[in-house]
Amino acid sequence: MHSTLIVARMEPHSAAEVASLFGAFDDTEMPHRMGTRRRQLFSYRGLYFHLQDFDGEDGGRRIEEAKSDSRFVTISEELKPFITAYDPATWRSPADAMAERFYHWSAR
Repeated sequence: MHSTLIVARMEPHSAAEVASLFGAFDDTEMPHRMGTRRRQLFSYRGLYFHLQDFDGEDGGRRIEEAKSDSRFVTISEELKPFITAYDPATWRSPADAMAERFYHWSAR
C-alpha cells in the first residue's frame, strides 16, 4: 500500500463544505480509477491534512493520469475557496504540499 499526506491551510469552519465536496467525489468511480483505498481528512488549528491510502505502489502515477479527468479538475476548483497552500511561495501542485514519512510501523 502507498500513502500520501497533503498539508495545507483551511479555516476550521470550512470542514463541512470540504467533506461534502469529497463525499460527492468519492461517490463516483474516481477513487477506484486512482486506486484510492481510503481517504481521511483532518483539521487542526487552521491546518488541513489529507491522508490517502492507495492500492499498490503506483498511487502517484495513477493520480497523475487522473488529473486531466473533468471530475478531478472540478473538485480541485471547488476546493480553492476552502483550501490554501501551506507555503504559497513554493506551491505549484499538491506534490509540493506532501509530507515526507520518516517512520512507519505496522502490526505483523
